[in-house]
Amino acid sequence: MKSYPVGELKSNLSNILELVQKGKEVEILFGKNKKPVAKIVPLHPQKKGERKLGILKGKSKVTFAADFKMTEGE
Repeated sequence: MKSYPVGELKSNLSNILELVQKGKEVEILFGKNKKPVAKIVPLHPQKKGERKLGILKGKSKVTFAADFKMTEGE
């Protein structure tokens, strides 16, 4: 995740918004100590390939029946 102080954010807003559109998160730093105060995140996160099974990765297998159907809304 990239971090930008307020002044740099203001001068590069268009470029930063392009990063956000590509799925990146941007942190905003504020004050003399440049502490994180906010985060800009994509409104609609991009879907990434396969889903990971987390702690079960490599320990189990997920299969779907041939007649399993799902709509886009589900």
